[in-house]
Order: sequence, then C-alpha cells, then structure tokens
Amino acid sequence: MDNQSAESNVLESVRYLLTGAIDYAGLFPPSAISMSDAVINYTTYRNSNYSWMLGRFVLSVAHLTEFLENAGDFVSRDSKSTWRLSVVAGEDIYETIRQIDYFNLTCGAGVTVDSLEVKANSISKIDNTVEALPAGITAYFELGLGDNFAELVARLAETGQRAKIRTGGVTPESFPSTKSIIRFVKTCLAANVPFKATAGLHHPIRCFCPLTYEADSVKATMHGFLNLFLMTGFIREGFRDTLLEHVMEEEYSEVFRFDNQTAFWRDEFKINARQIERLRTYGIQSFGSCSFDEPIADLQSLGIL
Repeated sequence: MDNQSAESNVLESVRYLLTGAIDYAGLFPPSAISMSDAVINYTTYRNSNYSWMLGRFVLSVAHLTEFLENAGDFVSRDSKSTWRLSVVAGEDIYETIRQIDYFNLTCGAGVTVDSLEVKANSISKIDNTVEALPAGITAYFELGLGDNFAELVARLAETGQRAKIRTGGVTPESFPSTKSIIRFVKTCLAANVPFKATAGLHHPIRCFCPLTYEADSVKATMHGFLNLFLMTGFIREGFRDTLLEHVMEEEYSEVFRFDNQTAFWRDEFKINARQIERLRTYGIQSFGSCSFDEPIADLQSLGIL
C-alpha cells in the first residue's frame, strides 16, 4: 500500500483528530534508544503509510550536535519537507536559546528547531524565556500543578505562549490523576492557551500496562491519548465534569467509534469534524511518545486505522 492510498482510506474524522499528533521522543525513557537508531526510525516514519500522523523529532538541547552528526545525510537527501525539531531546554534558558539560534543559522532549510519545551514554575521563568525567544519558535511551558498553576496559565495567555503537561512516566507515581489532567485542560482552554502532552500516552485507550519494555517492568494504569483528545473536545463543547472523568477513565475500546465526519463515545456523546478541527487548533496540539509504532499498531488493532 502506498502513502496516498493509506491516507485516502482513513476516515476524515480520524485524520482531523490525529494529523501531526505524535511527536517522536525515542531518545527518552522508557525507550531511550541511541541517536542513530532514533534518526533511522524517524526517517522510516516520514516515509511510512502513516507519516501524516508524525509530528516533530524531540531531543534535548545537549543532543543537537549529536543529532547533526547522525541525521545530516538523511536530511540532505530528504526532499519531502523540512525536518522539524522540538528541543527540551536545559537549566540555562539563555544558553539553550543561543545553541538553537546557532543550529538554525548554520543548518540550512532541511532541518529546523521550531519548538522549545521549557519547565516553568514561576512567572519570572516564563517572562525571561519569552523575552529571549527568537522569532519563529513556539514555546511550550511545562507547568507545575500547584497553587500558582492558574496564575502561570494566565501569564501564558498574556504572552501568547503554550502549555505542556506531563501525563506519565516510568513509575506509577509519575501519572497525574484524572482530575488533575481535566483541571489542566479546562484551565488552558478557558484561557485560550493551546497545549501539548508528553509521557505515558503510548496507547490510545486507558489500560493497565507495563511502564517500560523490560520483562519485569512494573505495571500501572496509563492514560489513553484518545481518551485525552476526546475529553478535550468535550470540554470545548461544554460537557459536564462527571462525564469528562468517565471519558478519561474509559477502558472499553469498543465504545470509541468513528464515522467519516464524527467521533463518538458511547454513541450518545460525539464531536463532529468542525469541532475536532477546533480542538486541535485551539486545544491539544500533539503528544510526545517514545514509540510511533506502538500507537499505530494499537489503532490498527482497534480498526481505527
């Protein structure tokens, strides 16, 4: 099957929901593969039947040089489009931005850093980053969910920036509660702050799964990315909080259904193509995953792809 026929066979509602949705973070746990393997994987995904679902290549600022050493030949031979990178900032935001500026200045049109991911638990961290942020780079601020969370989101709204939530990790304690995620999404949407999610979203539907790829991995309940995306859409359309919790905690895959123009949960609750486009434009932008194959395989097994 070629790329064109694969994309044409995907329902429009699914394509609206998931186009560019998966930022590839294979360098990070639990996958934590080498740079050379991650670059080869990303190249393969860009040329796969499901390249339309692929977002940015995620790496830390400390790995920019190593990326070039491994990806230079692939980038120069790839005429499809520019490779877009999302860089996770180091402790020194000014040094991070200096390295990104140098990278973008010297690398040419084939590859660019156009997204920056920054941890911020204070207004000053947001302000300092925004002041130094180069044109053409979108910043996502990973916010703590403490007492000043709403204040931080308000500052992102005032400065035209975006938010980021960590939705899991390699330990059970790293997964935020359903209510915490709903609070995050509701606050961002109320302030017109788009956001992304990262970690713990390997599977489309909430499930009790191993947290790493080790044979003796601890298991825990992982949030599903379809749960999260539809919950975000339901918030935008004014659905009640108790229903939002049920959507996030839904573990039965058969109650998620799509036709060409609509996404359904338990048949009675739905969002149409126009509403899906709005949730992607003004709500969730993408989610970071250390695997691209795993989400694709799960969606295939569910009959969604």
